Amino acid sequence: MNTNQFIVEQVSPFDVPTTIAKIVEEAGKRGWQNPAMHNLQQSLAKSGKQVRPVQVVEICKPEFSGKMLELSDERIISVMMPCRISVYQKDDGKAYVAMLDTSLMAAGLPEAVNHAMTSVSNESFDIVQMVIG
Repeated sequence: MNTNQFIVEQVSPFDVPTTIAKIVEEAGKRGWQNPAMHNLQQSLAKSGKQVRPVQVVEICKPEFSGKMLELSDERIISVMMPCRISVYQKDDGKAYVAMLDTSLMAAGLPEAVNHAMTSVSNESFDIVQMVIG
């Protein structure tokens, strides 16, 4: 696993489509929704750019997002919603999963936001770990 302060990257034992399907399935089992998928490879192909597979999976759990969005000043956090998990292929042919560690970003934020973002981070990391081991 490669990591810096805010981004964690892990190799998947599966290809990109299988990794994505398993993440969405595991998230659904835990009450998360999948409001959107962004196929960046397809989007770039429309502009004549060829890149390896890369997709961004959006997941959201109303239990957490509602706690932040129901409060007026805390709505600023919506800029980071929904949670995003990138799944892509590198030159080595392997699939990788990358995500933000939002618990690190939550430090110093209002208590409701800090708690929700830490919970989001912990649970989304658990989802990915269940999939890729």
